[in-house]
Amino acid sequence: MPIPLVNSIASWFLKKRFHQIELFLKYPNEVQEELLFSLMDQAKDTEIGKQYDFSSIKSYSTFTERVPISNYEDYQGIIERSRQGEQNIFWPSPIKWFAKSSGTTNAKSKFIPVSYESLEDCHYAASKDLLCMYLNNNEQSQLFTGKSLRLGGSKELYKENGTVFGDLSAILIDNMPFWAEFSSTPSSKVSLMSEWETKMQAIVAETINENVTSLAGVPSWMLVLLNNVLDYTGKSNLFDIWPNLEVYFHGGVSFNPYIQQYKNILPNKQFKYYEIYNASEGFFAIQDQNNSSELLLMLDYGIFYEFIPMDNYGTKYEKTVRLSDVVKGQNYAVLITTNAGLWRYKIGDTVRFTSTNPYRIKVSGRTKHHINVFGEELIIENAEDALRKVCKKTKAEIVDYTAAPIFMEGREKGGHEWLIEFKTPPKDINYFNELFDNALKSLNSDYEAKRYNNITLNKPTINIAREQLFYDWLKQNDKLGGQHKVPRLSNTRHYIDDLLKLNA
Repeated sequence: MPIPLVNSIASWFLKKRFHQIELFLKYPNEVQEELLFSLMDQAKDTEIGKQYDFSSIKSYSTFTERVPISNYEDYQGIIERSRQGEQNIFWPSPIKWFAKSSGTTNAKSKFIPVSYESLEDCHYAASKDLLCMYLNNNEQSQLFTGKSLRLGGSKELYKENGTVFGDLSAILIDNMPFWAEFSSTPSSKVSLMSEWETKMQAIVAETINENVTSLAGVPSWMLVLLNNVLDYTGKSNLFDIWPNLEVYFHGGVSFNPYIQQYKNILPNKQFKYYEIYNASEGFFAIQDQNNSSELLLMLDYGIFYEFIPMDNYGTKYEKTVRLSDVVKGQNYAVLITTNAGLWRYKIGDTVRFTSTNPYRIKVSGRTKHHINVFGEELIIENAEDALRKVCKKTKAEIVDYTAAPIFMEGREKGGHEWLIEFKTPPKDINYFNELFDNALKSLNSDYEAKRYNNITLNKPTINIAREQLFYDWLKQNDKLGGQHKVPRLSNTRHYIDDLLKLNA
């Protein structure tokens, strides 16, 4: 298809879609409330709909009184029934697909229901919106002159009892419309290969001769792929291989630890980075401006949002607020009600609102991935920001890291132990540690208070990990590739002790 024609079709779709986006930008709370009642109306004759009598719920307050907050453990029983082929339990349309979640908070797998509606009206709609927003901000884009290099999950799809499960990315690739397959590389056959290291070689071989104009995938794993491409071709930067490369769409983990490494292999100030926020449970937010770290919360994807302020999360005072009541700058746990039948479901992420007109967010961490053993309330956002600042100052580059508490013993004070794998280590690790400690103090007043005169917390202990430690650990635990992540912060020593043994 000629590029001008593709661009004119994209422009037509863009204008049409922007009218709908303007609607939820102008009337966000009304759009969300209408969506909630629409979801309940659709599900009123399901097992859950009858259990909570959705038909008689006429207000948000009644909804919160009647429908309990849930997590995966609460859902596990009915999800297993659904996987065995039972229908109309929590959503009226047939649930054929289940995204096998690769989160690190639980060793056991989670199977998240994916309905036809969530596939079409959430995940695929978001992919189109992402392109729309990018093209709207970059009118000279030549995105459609080439292909998008996508790096998805490395698991196959498995069929049982008429239902299918696998990585969300594998489900999306398997159901992808033909035009998306035509405009992407590698082929679906290679994308869905299950053995990560063989797949990596196949992707390199298949993509180096393509005209790649964009990249899409999780930063940690995409970096592994791109470094393999450079090693294979003997080139020092990616524009020598793909001269028309113009944007990287990324999500899944924080981009902060990897920014400088990407800039080193993509040395062009015009190159764009666009962040997305999605999960197996849904697609939530999209960067809608060039050179911004804020994400626009998408309010018409069949997801109704609620939030729990983190200062009362997990306490007897825990309360939920809807979108209209959120406060800028506060940290919240996210609750979702979706068009795949998740009702008031904790997804385990935390966000901070940077704007309430429109509603823009930053992902600040995970509800389970923080360190708060001594009242320091250290979250992933603090760690990422501090590491980025210190790496810039010391010209260090990080591959991966994890941290855990050092518990008090006898008269010994507590502390935090860090295990960091460097691509380029700092010249002086003690100076790095001093800068890092000071950066954490400047970003987190609770941490600063606990560190004051070493009253509660000692200075951090930093261990340097051997090369490929985290890669080997993930491989040992069958978690290579796709959306698998290294656990960044933990309130226990479960992960770090395991890694330290492997590092010995």
